[in-house]
Amino acid sequence: MTTRWAEWDHIVKIDPDKTLVEGETFEDVCETGTDAIEIGGTTGMTTDKMQRVIDACATHDVPLYLEPSAPEVAVNDEALDGYLIPTVLNAGDPFWTVGAHKEWARMEDDLPWDRITTEAYVVMNPEASVATYTEADCDLSPDDVAAYAEVAEEMFGQEIVYIEYSGTLGDPAVVEAAADATDDAALFYGGGVHDYDSAHQMGEHADVVVVGDLVHAEGVDAVEETVRGAKDA
Repeated sequence: MTTRWAEWDHIVKIDPDKTLVEGETFEDVCETGTDAIEIGGTTGMTTDKMQRVIDACATHDVPLYLEPSAPEVAVNDEALDGYLIPTVLNAGDPFWTVGAHKEWARMEDDLPWDRITTEAYVVMNPEASVATYTEADCDLSPDDVAAYAEVAEEMFGQEIVYIEYSGTLGDPAVVEAAADATDDAALFYGGGVHDYDSAHQMGEHADVVVVGDLVHAEGVDAVEETVRGAKDA
């Protein structure tokens, strides 16, 4: 089955708990050339904050996905193209591997399963909020990450494997190992991508490069550089 993200090279992840650079708008972000907008963050999430970003981005011609950090902040909105739901393979707390998902299924009588895709996360930066939040074991070698990626694809049938270095640029050898271990799953990479060169470096191995903090800290010109780097890789 051909997935929409099979054609993607770049995603901007917008954190609803953060502001954009002064003078810039969500329209500016949508016009950077990115292949998709993903809305989500680790802390400070509320449905009101999520809805504000959905409403601002929904009128623009770019795929729009929600990545809720917890079941209670998931927003049901037809403007969304779908939901990308993390399942953290190396979480120390199993709640973030399957428990949160169970709670969402229990909370909702009729989940839109045809619009939900799980992302098999491997969290690699021990200093990141997501690592603390999920109690992730980040002391992993490239072989460890490759094994997680292979299990995600071959045993659990995941369509997306996500290598997450959140806040720092990762080890290209780790990303390459994950790429070598997967055949059909799309490999997403996020963390520390801040310019053309870093986007190109990670894009040589990952199918999709994700930028998040950059849009809030440096703005759309910097994001456009990363779009070019990812697409040229």
